[in-house]
Amino acid sequence: MEPPARGDTGGGTSEAGARKRRSRRDHAACSGQLNHEKAERENGAGRLLLFRTPASEPVPGPQHCPGDCFSLTSKKRQRKETGSMSLFNTVRNTIVPVHKEGYPFVAAFFVASLVLGWIFKPLFWIGMIFTLWCAYFFRDPERVTPQDDDLVISPADGKVSAIQMVTPPAELNLGSEPMLRISVFMNVFNCHVNRAPMRGRVVSINYRSGSFVNAELDKASEDNERNGLVIETRHGQIGVVQIAGLVARRILCWANPNEPVDAGERFGLIRFGSRLDVFLPAGAAPRVSLGQTAVAGETVIAEFASAKGPVISRRS
Repeated sequence: MEPPARGDTGGGTSEAGARKRRSRRDHAACSGQLNHEKAERENGAGRLLLFRTPASEPVPGPQHCPGDCFSLTSKKRQRKETGSMSLFNTVRNTIVPVHKEGYPFVAAFFVASLVLGWIFKPLFWIGMIFTLWCAYFFRDPERVTPQDDDLVISPADGKVSAIQMVTPPAELNLGSEPMLRISVFMNVFNCHVNRAPMRGRVVSINYRSGSFVNAELDKASEDNERNGLVIETRHGQIGVVQIAGLVARRILCWANPNEPVDAGERFGLIRFGSRLDVFLPAGAAPRVSLGQTAVAGETVIAEFASAKGPVISRRS
């Protein structure tokens, strides 16, 4: 029997068919007929699916992608980024910035902690506690201050320790008639950045040296080291006195005579425990009570041009 001719039957036929199939496959690949050929790649928030489409069709974007794979991935990425930003904002809002006046003290406490830790390891952690406290002491948070010329805003964080009619210090030159004095005592855990109680112009600044008795005592107004500002306001001149305390040894004042100040504007700082007195002319009515906690730049401690009398409070 004659062997079959090449290309007719048997192996020849199989080989020819294979060549035809390869040719069709290559042609289809070259003309873009392979559709939905998947290629996967990692892209952070999820896996993106890329598709090859015929040359005559547009390359799929987010609006053409089958199954909305691009939009789903974008939503996942957006949720992840939103969660990260939310966590970041929470941490940022919790960590209050430290005033620049506190940088040397925080650095000194930290170096002392390292030295103590080198001598005896447990002392390092004790020193770090004091370092964190020092940073907390010099914190300088933002405050939301009411902008009303009839309102008197607390100049300091702390406890209202006195509300009474007294003669202002002689160095303020506010006369010999009694004025309403509202005192705010700051302990070592309060924020010690001081703020202007009203909008106006700084008329004078007067410093007086003195002793360092407990600032919560009434005699501290006369005996302790202090720095007094006189501010010309819409309702007349008011006095703001920074008083050093038992621990405080440094009063800082950044205001200057003849400069304008806004209510709630930072004007000074007292280191490590102190008190602020505000002297108000006739027409001011107190809006706080003894023992009440005041927040610098936010708590209204007195008000002018009001028919209402003093505030009556209840302790509970």
